Amino acid sequence: MITRHGPPEVLKVEERPDPEPGPGEVRVRVHAAGINFADTMARVGMYPDAPKPPCVVGYEVAGEVDKTGEGVDDVAVGDRVFGGCRFGGYAELAVTAAENVVPLPDDWSFEEGASLPVVYATAYAALLRYGSLRADESVLIQAAAGGVGIAATQIARLAGAGTIYGTASASKHDAIRGFGVDHPIDYRSADFVEEVRRIAGEKEPIDIALDAVGGQSFRRSWSLLRPGGRLVCYGASAVASGERRNLLAAGRTLIGTPWFNPLRMMPVSKSVIGLNMLTLWDSKGSLDEFIEPLTEWVQGGKLRPVVSEAFPLERGADAHRFIQERKNVGKVVLTV
Repeated sequence: MITRHGPPEVLKVEERPDPEPGPGEVRVRVHAAGINFADTMARVGMYPDAPKPPCVVGYEVAGEVDKTGEGVDDVAVGDRVFGGCRFGGYAELAVTAAENVVPLPDDWSFEEGASLPVVYATAYAALLRYGSLRADESVLIQAAAGGVGIAATQIARLAGAGTIYGTASASKHDAIRGFGVDHPIDYRSADFVEEVRRIAGEKEPIDIALDAVGGQSFRRSWSLLRPGGRLVCYGASAVASGERRNLLAAGRTLIGTPWFNPLRMMPVSKSVIGLNMLTLWDSKGSLDEFIEPLTEWVQGGKLRPVVSEAFPLERGADAHRFIQERKNVGKVVLTV
């Protein structure tokens, strides 16, 4: 439970009544739940879509179907599944629509299953559905060692991307090279704009930039786009500074966020795409449109999540701190 807004220690394990599946829903006995950066922002009170505390967050789970609601025919009790849930994932039992779960591959762990739905759906939507990645196009991935960053790297490679640039701290460079980044850039010690231009030998070498940092980073990623380039903005991690809500830091980030004027965008022929998976989820009713296309790669063994660390549910505070301190290379999950 997020008992109140604040530092990681506000996460507490508490007893609540078991949720019951309604018509068209299933209840999953959770073995692993994925943690997303949005969860940490919800904890500090900077994620407007999250329920008000006390609440249970968590968008993705993996486990075994425990109970089915009326009208559910394609999913049975005992099935090993993974999928998305509209909050409520940090729990022993989670309820979601039956269409939101899919069979867990036999050779996948529950931790791997809980690492796929949100980050891979986000990466697919950003790169292929809305970013319209074409073969041999160059890609810049901010935060390339995070869950979405690694997913985007893997998907970009499978889709035939050309050169992939990725920002991450120096200690993570070997790892992201292994996932498919051609040119890792240490954002802490180097100007990523200057580095990309130095490596490429061009002022505007990028076709698609994925940016969830926000603030000035949006402007700087945009500056690297060539005509026809697309900037996909899917988060603003810079607004969350430290373990508590910092309105001053958030304000600085917002002030630094650029305004994109269509009259100035047209002559340079560049585009900006805003992406919020929760909004799309609510509008479309599920994430199937973004997860289903990945099935062939998953079944063929070409796509597999990277789990950075698994924490028991009781150590939720440690898991959130691990993410906020940028220690992870891959997905962080809670185990039940």
